[in-house]
Amino acid sequence: MNKNILKILAFLVLIGLFATSCGSTRKTIAISEAEEAVFNETAEDTVRIASDKTEYEIIIIEPGFYTWLQSIARPEGYYSQNYLESRNAIFVMNWNQRVLMPRQFNPQLYLLQIDYNPQIDYGYEVNYKLYNYFIFFQRKYNQRLGPFLPRI
Repeated sequence: MNKNILKILAFLVLIGLFATSCGSTRKTIAISEAEEAVFNETAEDTVRIASDKTEYEIIIIEPGFYTWLQSIARPEGYYSQNYLESRNAIFVMNWNQRVLMPRQFNPQLYLLQIDYNPQIDYGYEVNYKLYNYFIFFQRKYNQRLGPFLPRI
């Protein structure tokens, strides 16, 4: 056989193995009954994420989010601000990319871009609530905004 054909076949086999292994290792997220009940809420919740210091504000109108934040999310202080900022930078980048690709990602889920600059100190509360919204969103809608599972 020709060496080029062998290289192409080897490459295709590697791609096939990679695609198969990626599909088989995708883990599902375990959702508790309490969390499922929160996800099924229909009354609108409004959570304001703001920092007067930076004049930054996000308003989240999402059924169940406030309840989830108060009852299921890890409490404030559980994560360091540095951890929250690094995860938020990844989540925002992926979120904004999906907003720009409405044919590939559901435009009903990804409505607006988020203006988040990792170089700005938004404070702990803003980063905490934004991070938890991303976790809530990923778990509720079975989405992945990063390379890691959205765990509580």
